[in-house]
Amino acid sequence: MQRQAIRIGIGGPVGSGKTRLVERLLPLVQAAGLKVAVITNDLVTLEDAERIQKGGLIDPRLVVGVETGACPHTAIREDPSVNIEAADRLERQNPLDLILIESGGDNLASSFSRELVDYWIFVIDCGAGDDIPRKRGLGCLQADLLVVNKIDIAPHVDADLDRIRADVAMIRPERPSLFTNLRDAAGAEAVFDHLQRSLLFHAPI
Repeated sequence: MQRQAIRIGIGGPVGSGKTRLVERLLPLVQAAGLKVAVITNDLVTLEDAERIQKGGLIDPRLVVGVETGACPHTAIREDPSVNIEAADRLERQNPLDLILIESGGDNLASSFSRELVDYWIFVIDCGAGDDIPRKRGLGCLQADLLVVNKIDIAPHVDADLDRIRADVAMIRPERPSLFTNLRDAAGAEAVFDHLQRSLLFHAPI
């Protein structure tokens, strides 16, 4: 089928804030008058999908969980067919403007197939250490947007935020990056504003 909705991938290591980013984006997307659905990926559980379904932020019928049963990046890169099928099914059943596709917690080498998504975000966090950008994982290097989350805790885990900023600027000189704290609802506003500008979507007239 021909895609109608913009498909946005959200990847990153376990605990970096991927599901929280989805939860923070949903009210902003819907307040803009956009119709959105969510696909989550996990190895052998539907935990993230169930969390979003129970959160009251979106019609639970618009949230689909995918159990990959293998390395998470397989289902978003090498063989994304199960995610493509889920996205196509959601579009057939609902008028949609956006589909957010969250990867299962993965390593720094994960990336999204362009067959699956139109744009992808990679999330890392300061709690994992200030050397993450210097590891030069594919996610950090190639994502359309890099989100550095949990900047509020950097001083408490001896992470040098200035060093992280400098390293990110060095490895992504021509690609956008945002530094944020997704514990705060306002933390996702810059991400949403960037998506609006980059993908040229807006509220229906």
